Amino acid sequence: MTSKIKVDNINKVSDDSNIINKCGTTITLGASGDSIALASGASQTGFGRTGTVDWQTGSIKTSTFTAANGEGYFANTSGGAFVMNLPAGSAGAIVSVSDYTRTFQTNNLTVSPNGSEKIGGVAANATLSTEGQTATFVYVDATEGWINTQETSNSVTGQTFVTATGGTVTCSGDFKIHTFTGPGTFQVTQLANTPACNQIDYLVVAGGGGGGAVRGAGGGAGGYRESPGTATGSYTASPIAGGAALTATVTSFPITVGGGGTAGSGAGGNGNPSTFSTITSTGGGAGNYSGNGAGGAGGSGGGGSCGAGGSGNTPPVSPAQGNNGGLGAGPPKYGAGAGGGATAVGQGGNSSGDGGHGGAGATSSINATPTARAGGGGGSAYQVPAGFVGPGGAGGGGAAGGPGGSGGVAGTANTGGGGGGGYHPGPSSEETGGAGGSGIVIMRYRFQ
Repeated sequence: MTSKIKVDNINKVSDDSNIINKCGTTITLGASGDSIALASGASQTGFGRTGTVDWQTGSIKTSTFTAANGEGYFANTSGGAFVMNLPAGSAGAIVSVSDYTRTFQTNNLTVSPNGSEKIGGVAANATLSTEGQTATFVYVDATEGWINTQETSNSVTGQTFVTATGGTVTCSGDFKIHTFTGPGTFQVTQLANTPACNQIDYLVVAGGGGGGAVRGAGGGAGGYRESPGTATGSYTASPIAGGAALTATVTSFPITVGGGGTAGSGAGGNGNPSTFSTITSTGGGAGNYSGNGAGGAGGSGGGGSCGAGGSGNTPPVSPAQGNNGGLGAGPPKYGAGAGGGATAVGQGGNSSGDGGHGGAGATSSINATPTARAGGGGGSAYQVPAGFVGPGGAGGGGAAGGPGGSGGVAGTANTGGGGGGGYHPGPSSEETGGAGGSGIVIMRYRFQ
């Protein structure tokens, strides 16, 4: 005969409170506030499910598998599409699946019912093809089979941003700024997971042209190209900024920073180009010398000593990267033309012997500080006091030389300013022009 213990209540020794209490057909385990735990390794039956699944976080699925009732799975289709086979249906059975790598849109997950069972009333496979999709299937009956009772997206992720190296790195609020004053590499190692945050604003300024000697004309400013500035914090860009920001990719971008054109003992030298990705700015045109004709073409044109100024925006881009150089004048007195700048043409000289003023550059706050760059070099006077020496344009343009034998002033380094023209102290002496200023390349993007 089997032994039996018959009780209606089991109470604690310490305070006589109920541990098990039977009242009618209801059995109460524990008192309010108590926790009921199964021993390690024990299992429970008969309590039913709560409409949820046990997520199998320790077994990420990467290939075709068969699901079990009561379980949820993370499916990684980054390596290719595969199938989740549903178990044989029984009323109340439940299975869930979620897009582990948010790649269902590229590599679908097929959900296949058991035998001739149905999904949503149709005896056919279902396809999960939405990025980040999560679906929960409950088996109801033979008529409808498995019904998708809940469909959501797990596409909400932590925000990532562009990560990059190269140049001198500074920060302004939520934005990083990479400044190159010489050649280097801008290396993007990570992209943002929000496309709008992968935009990179830029400023690319080429080297300025060198000024000519002896009544020399000013050198043209290096070509100036800048994105609008609306993509990365809406900083104040220059009035000639245009086009669009560049979209980052995980790659290496070689950076070229153009050197300034040589100081002329005759005509000056043309400046050298600066490049970033698809953006190339052309070096400034050289200033001519001692009545020898037109200035050189370039990003901005060099001034003419006794002839036309050089053409700016050569080769042409939109918005224009620079302006024309100034006309040289004479006789009887030769006033040399000035180099063009980013926002203004170089002023022409005149036959009274006055040298032209260098064309003005452009001011941008891409590096968080309003800075003028790409001013044209000033044109030389015939002789002082017979004429006035031309100043350089705002933005690093060098002034023309004057009495004292110092020659034309060089364009300021890393502004792309044109060099000033050399003065003509007298028949027995000559001055060289000033060298062009080197260029600069700056990038800006959101990093947090």
